[in-house]
Amino acid sequence: MTAHTASHLLTRGAHRPRPGLNVLGEMTLAPGRVHEFCGPARRTLAAMVAARTEGEVFWIAPSWTLGGPHPDGLLRFLSPARMTFVSPRRPEDLFWCMEEVLRAGVVPLVIADLPAPPALTPVRRLHLAAETGGQASLGLILTPEGAAQGVESRWSLAPRHHGEEGEAWRLERLRARTAPRAAWTVAPGRGGYVAEAV
Repeated sequence: MTAHTASHLLTRGAHRPRPGLNVLGEMTLAPGRVHEFCGPARRTLAAMVAARTEGEVFWIAPSWTLGGPHPDGLLRFLSPARMTFVSPRRPEDLFWCMEEVLRAGVVPLVIADLPAPPALTPVRRLHLAAETGGQASLGLILTPEGAAQGVESRWSLAPRHHGEEGEAWRLERLRARTAPRAAWTVAPGRGGYVAEAV
């Protein structure tokens, strides 16, 4: 790492952490870090986060899997014109793509839709890439089960729709460095979605 690259990581000034991105109620995501979303509605949660950001969103998913987001399905959250979809052909390229985008620090949100949880080393490399990028980007990894090691926080979203009452979800904070486990009910409200503690 060159002195120029690391200049914004180590300074003589006092460390003042940047405020996190508030998504729903108490759900706040630290910038410059990688968070994990799991559960059957993990892509919906990622779209909710994307709606709270401005600028481009990169969605990285392997070319050999099905089930990624359809642009028409994203319309209720954000304009599909903000999305850049990347489909690497090799497993190792998934993390390389995410690292490069995080390191550039010019895209506010980078999402990697993974078929399985990554090992600890790739997650550490992603955190370093985000820090190198000036903590301007937020990294999300989506996994089916939620077992990635080394993530800043882990969240799960599952549908709890009730007939005529409309759509609703159960949001759970499964892991966070500075907060205990908790759960909320998420439903449409005035001006967006509202989270109420369970």
